[in-house]
Amino acid sequence: MDNQKHRLAQKVESINLSTKRLIIGFDGFIDEIVHPIDKRLAIDQFTRIDTISEFAKRIDRASGLSTNIELEPIQKKIGGNGPIMTNALGKHHPMITYIGTLGVPSIDPVFQEMGKSTELISISDCGHTDAYEFLDGKLLFGKMSGLNGLTYERLVEVVGEARLIELFDQADLFASVNWSMLPYMSDVWKKIQTNILPKTKKKKVKPLLFVDLADPEKRDPKVIREALALLNGFQSFYRVILGLNKKEAYEISHVLNLFDSDQLSQRQIALKNLVTRIYQAVDLDMVVIHPVECSAAMVKENYQEESGPFCAHPVLTTGAGDNFNAGFVLGLLAGFDIEEALWTGMATSGYYVRNATSPTTLELANFLHQWADGKLS
Repeated sequence: MDNQKHRLAQKVESINLSTKRLIIGFDGFIDEIVHPIDKRLAIDQFTRIDTISEFAKRIDRASGLSTNIELEPIQKKIGGNGPIMTNALGKHHPMITYIGTLGVPSIDPVFQEMGKSTELISISDCGHTDAYEFLDGKLLFGKMSGLNGLTYERLVEVVGEARLIELFDQADLFASVNWSMLPYMSDVWKKIQTNILPKTKKKKVKPLLFVDLADPEKRDPKVIREALALLNGFQSFYRVILGLNKKEAYEISHVLNLFDSDQLSQRQIALKNLVTRIYQAVDLDMVVIHPVECSAAMVKENYQEESGPFCAHPVLTTGAGDNFNAGFVLGLLAGFDIEEALWTGMATSGYYVRNATSPTTLELANFLHQWADGKLS
């Protein structure tokens, strides 16, 4: 029995975020989850290709020839880092304004459920993703031309500068996620720093800014370094948190030349070293990294690492990282310490991968009780 997690579960039961105001942006996708089929046994029976390596071998065998791979649609759902994070946080009833690429001239129907708990503001058309899920990871194939419409000028045109100033002035949390897929995001950050934030009131306790770059591998290293440098410009107004998964942490370490090439290629760097070196290099308030089996954070030179509720056979993995992010900032907004916020992050993600939906406050508390008692499968 883990009494610390039981106590945290009791604290979660009493969470009240009804007075907290959040701004989250700026992407928006329609995700279709699919399983690549290995053998079709009957109309309603098949065996799937279980791993990415098996899938890669199937493709490799087709080189110089051709092949057909059948895809079994599993689910069509809201996608994008921002909407999934918003959906997860919405289960705890803060006041959320979501600004993103949700469809024009009208918001796509797939986002209607999200709009029941969130004010939705759409800037441009949404992206589309086919998510190929495997037991050891996922491959995301994106069609993203709609995201090119997310510019600062379009933001001001749709929302209005006065309304933007009001939103940012009132927000307890600003989450800006999926920088990698939004080509004008750095310019948006720069102009928010210049045109919006100086017109907001200074606060005794700075609100939170959570940033998830979201798989920056395809972006030019110079552009990534410029984006990371831009985050320092937010620190006059926010406590800035950089969130990364393990793959992203290695990519950032490579871009910033934090380790030698052999260490990076082998991907065997101790998590504490990875977090510490990135934290020192980016010089932000906090860095949090969430591998599959654990999570770790560094703030004010203090390092915290916690093991997670690993799930060997997840029902859904696409969005697990966004649910971790939601649970982590949920803990911070509720006033929990870093250890507890890591637990609420991993518990939110752990519930999501087992149930294909984000937990309500009570479901999160119950999950923590089960985790504490060792009753999770």
